[in-house]
Amino acid sequence: MFKNKNYLYGPQDLYLPANLNFGEFILEKLWNYKDKVALIDGLTHKLYKYGQIAQEATNLAISLAQLGVRKGETVAILSENRREFFSTLIGSACTGAILTAINPLYTKDEMNHVMKISKPKYVFCSPLAYKSHEKTLKANKKIKNIILFGDQKFDNSLLFNDMAIVNGSNNGITRNVTFDELQVVEVEGQTDTFMILYSSGTTGLPKGVMLTHRNILGTCLCRPIDYSDGVIMSIGPWFHAMGLVGTLCVFTIGQPMAFLAKFDVESLLKTVEKHKVEMLALVPAAMVAVLKAPAKYDFSSVRRVIVGAAPAHADTIRDFAAKYPNVTGIVLGYGMTESSLAIARHPFRKDGRTMSASVGQVLNNTVLKIVDVETRVPLGPNQTGEICFKGPMLMKGYVGKDRAEDFDDEGFLKTGDVGYYDEQKYIYVVDRLKELIKYKAIQVAPAEIEALLLQHEAVREAGVVGVADKEAGELPMAFISVQPGKRVTEREIQEFVAQRLSNPKHLRGGVRFVDEIPKNPTGKILRKALRSMANSTKSKL
Repeated sequence: MFKNKNYLYGPQDLYLPANLNFGEFILEKLWNYKDKVALIDGLTHKLYKYGQIAQEATNLAISLAQLGVRKGETVAILSENRREFFSTLIGSACTGAILTAINPLYTKDEMNHVMKISKPKYVFCSPLAYKSHEKTLKANKKIKNIILFGDQKFDNSLLFNDMAIVNGSNNGITRNVTFDELQVVEVEGQTDTFMILYSSGTTGLPKGVMLTHRNILGTCLCRPIDYSDGVIMSIGPWFHAMGLVGTLCVFTIGQPMAFLAKFDVESLLKTVEKHKVEMLALVPAAMVAVLKAPAKYDFSSVRRVIVGAAPAHADTIRDFAAKYPNVTGIVLGYGMTESSLAIARHPFRKDGRTMSASVGQVLNNTVLKIVDVETRVPLGPNQTGEICFKGPMLMKGYVGKDRAEDFDDEGFLKTGDVGYYDEQKYIYVVDRLKELIKYKAIQVAPAEIEALLLQHEAVREAGVVGVADKEAGELPMAFISVQPGKRVTEREIQEFVAQRLSNPKHLRGGVRFVDEIPKNPTGKILRKALRSMANSTKSKL
């Protein structure tokens, strides 16, 4: 009954509401903040209030019930970030339906793969996504209704506006429903699936991650982010946990959230300037893009930056802080879809600047351990192994997959990430277990080499993989995209690394120049694609 001295324990302070339907919980929050701005579209600069989202969600819940949506059926959202997204998610949750958010940039095969996992009966689509996937959607016989965002109707589809907005016509809902009138469907919050999201699929096809109502409730109720009263901006797509669950956390405290339908650095900087954004949530690739962008926009409103979804290098943090001295805190976070959001993060200090390459300490209600990859024995400080964790925010499991494959006998998820913690219990993530390069039996982390390469003034993006070698096993190879107007040679890149990193990390596999590094929507490098490129393509320079 003693706690394990090599485990890291977060504070236990989670108190859940009696009704465990997340839809009812968040809808009540939205009605309480009805007069405040909820969303700011960074491209159109339109403002949407909490009351508008709440009213549309309440109306939509009734319309969906009348349409025949029942508890346990799956409702999909196939859309880029746009204002109807959260009304749809919340209204659907109130019916007891399972929500799945699908990347609209998926190929036909990827679409069919994820729909085979979640089996949606109802699909909400943006016009852009519908035009891209019309044939795939129509060919899926399990889909009963397609509901379109916007004003244009195609074929036998329905319109979100008719189901959620009173517009004076006889085509849809005829009056606004009040929150007091709405009877939310009861769920077993600890076990009923609320969302099916998809793992990033950087090394293979995505898996369906089942998150319960309790998972998301717990995440929103005990993840203190030290928000201020200013505008928050996240560039994350809403089909991904960082963007989706992160925004729901913001909704629970009634803050304004700025978003982009599609990320580009100039749109981000324009939005920061126009709306005086105070806090930014970025992935490392976006952080580097902001760092290297010309300083022609006012960035002085930004005080805090949260970085997640992939490792960020200490030098990048240092250079960002030097360029933007108004930023008093840059903190890294560590999490995954399987954890609903974060597992570890730094708190922002109130007495000075917060800058660190660590991902922080384990968060509330979470237990973390580092285990030896071979023996599975828990390790102590400064010993590198696989990161494992458990807690109330940990997913129920993967759709159609035996839990025993991914969880150990204590209920810890085996993350596949490699890391360690120091004497102060600060956690450091090294890389993915499957992505480590084995050079003469020495493990080399691609992320460390990539982070260094980004410090070179001519490098815009970098990706590193191992290429087979008969004598050494694998050799590190770098893919580089060059900054506009800059020139650099393979030899110069190799020497840059050799002067700064130890011998096993030198780029003996060579350097390939490419137009762009393949990444998933959250900024994670697709190493599987790089390995394929290593075997089939030549350098662009």
